[in-house]
Amino acid sequence: MKALLALENGQVFEGVAAGAAGETSGEVVFNTSLTGYQEVLTDPSYAGQIVTMTAPLIGNYGVSAQDGESRGPQVAGFVMREESRVASNWRSESTLREYLVANRIVAISDVDTRALTRVLRSSGVMRGVIATGATVRGEDLVAKARAARPMAGADLVKDVTCPAPFDWAPADEPGAAVARDLILEPQRRAGRRLKVAAYDLGMKYNILRRFAEHGIDVRVYPATTPAAELMKDHPDGVFFSNGPGDPSALPYVVDNAKVLANADVPVFGICLGHQILAQALGARTFKLKFGHRGTNHPVKHLASGAVEITSQNHGFAVDPATIPDDVEVTHVNLYDDTVEGLKHKSRPIFCVQYHPEAAPGPHDADYLFREFLDAMEARA
Repeated sequence: MKALLALENGQVFEGVAAGAAGETSGEVVFNTSLTGYQEVLTDPSYAGQIVTMTAPLIGNYGVSAQDGESRGPQVAGFVMREESRVASNWRSESTLREYLVANRIVAISDVDTRALTRVLRSSGVMRGVIATGATVRGEDLVAKARAARPMAGADLVKDVTCPAPFDWAPADEPGAAVARDLILEPQRRAGRRLKVAAYDLGMKYNILRRFAEHGIDVRVYPATTPAAELMKDHPDGVFFSNGPGDPSALPYVVDNAKVLANADVPVFGICLGHQILAQALGARTFKLKFGHRGTNHPVKHLASGAVEITSQNHGFAVDPATIPDDVEVTHVNLYDDTVEGLKHKSRPIFCVQYHPEAAPGPHDADYLFREFLDAMEARA
């Protein structure tokens, strides 16, 4: 079946339908990961976005229920150069096409993703529409792309956060069945069971898995939960998760982060959580031209000089000129010198822009979970 991808700048890419039939709109972005397409599809941080994979062949190892990072796909749409109709892997349970159709994700393949990525790098990410069917017209879709909701100013967290607080248990989600030899062993485990109160801004399962592996229990709260409610449970630490959309559109989360930043409790943030904590501490954020999305981004740890290869997925960053004097930059991106990590100089508050839990990606930064564990045990 014919499919078209139209961008708001007027460009139209023709291909074939590779998922559900229909039409979808969103911000068109690109991800440079060679593997991990299922984790990308199910990452809530991609809500509202049409994801272009730059790797030339997608779907060759199929899909497994164990590899999802949420209850199901979160992307607005999916773009591929070549879709593998054959899934060859001992863990595979279905093909990628079957998975996309079953979850009603509109996708397009046979697109020149190199050309598309060059457009997005040169002009910046932009709104787009994918539509399937013999009668779809490019000029109609361009008009729809220009009318689509922009990412700047969008609060997408309300669409992906949990509806009510819950205690996370590994047995409650599909990834619990992952064989032990596929799980990264932590650097160390807690000497006693610790409790973390986590704001779900669009949290990935592997963050919860990493907490569990370190001997930490997690109670997950909706993004709108007042800080006072979290503190009633007397957590050993507070966590702000990854998530989608514009951090400046989340004043209700920032206000709670300000309260918790002044509480006697360690606070850790990842990705959107990093941007939220930066705002709570006095900094501002801005939208990047085309963002960072992939599993091979080099980040320098300034204190040690070590370079970590990291997993990233974000379209906004912290403005270094607005960081207050009592906050220290701990990590920088070696591609463009953007801020990748912060910590407060006198309080146990730290955050990183990238994904130390990976899934997909390298494990160079998993030590950050141990550092959060250290901060909680030091407080006890």
